[in-house]
Amino acid sequence: MSSRSGTQRWDVHRLPPAPGRTFLVTGGNAGIGYFVAEQLAGTGATVVLGSRSPERAAAAKDSIRSRVPGADIRHLRLDLADLSSLKTSVDTLELDRLDAVVHNAGVALDDPPRRETESGDELMFGTNHLGHFVLTQRLAPLLSAAPAGRVVTVGSFAAKSERLDLADLQSTEDYRPKRTYGRSKLAQMYFGLELDRRLRAANSTVLSVLAHPGGALDSLTPSRPPVHVRTAAERLRALPAGLLIQGKEAGAWPAVRAVLDPEVSGGQLWGPRVLGLRGRPRTEAVRGHLADTAVAARLWDASCELTGADRALGFGPGRR
Repeated sequence: MSSRSGTQRWDVHRLPPAPGRTFLVTGGNAGIGYFVAEQLAGTGATVVLGSRSPERAAAAKDSIRSRVPGADIRHLRLDLADLSSLKTSVDTLELDRLDAVVHNAGVALDDPPRRETESGDELMFGTNHLGHFVLTQRLAPLLSAAPAGRVVTVGSFAAKSERLDLADLQSTEDYRPKRTYGRSKLAQMYFGLELDRRLRAANSTVLSVLAHPGGALDSLTPSRPPVHVRTAAERLRALPAGLLIQGKEAGAWPAVRAVLDPEVSGGQLWGPRVLGLRGRPRTEAVRGHLADTAVAARLWDASCELTGADRALGFGPGRR
């Protein structure tokens, strides 16, 4: 069985070595992003944590180094809610190439009121989608300089039940925090798929791949003090849920495979094996509204208009 369609050849606990390669993980200081960074660090690669907080990034670096002695972990100060800052941030990387970026960072609000970024965009849509959209353009030269660069966008299982309102992308008319969050993650997934189509049209060597963590709870996540601490009581209460969902360490597996597996193809969606909720990573079919290329193209155009990004996003000729 090939690793593309199954899991027999892919061992989540024995990842292929990747010395000499460099990976950027946005939001790599906590949650899913932390575990993506920790697992990638174990391959011998250089891992850059994209984070607004130097203090939280330092704690994450210390935690990773305690588990991966000699790990090459760096911090990039990155604020996806401030689009104007992203070029300066990328310039400070001082790299001649980037082998992969994992678009993982995200803002999730549970309650009103509606909040906006410095640019006047709704906070979740502006950070989760538009921030990564512009970051990709800034990283395009570095990704294109790598032998086989990858853009791995981390979506959400919950986003599959949402629908975009192209007439109200900023949720100005009907703001419901959880729905707005789900739509922002859906926008990211549309972006990843449309980016793949445009990369192929431009004959780029860069791949765009989607991943999602399934159901990933803090209470099922192993402790990584001080980044994440799980008490014994929390562990016991979470045991029944562990039959259906998993922790964030396992939730990182699809994204890590999307970065490392040489058999991964552009446009694929990777998620957990069991009902898309838990287990080892495998590919999932891109179906239903997520396969609507017209909506993806319209979102792309709207994103360019909102951010001032060029249509090709720095990878080559844009489609007309």
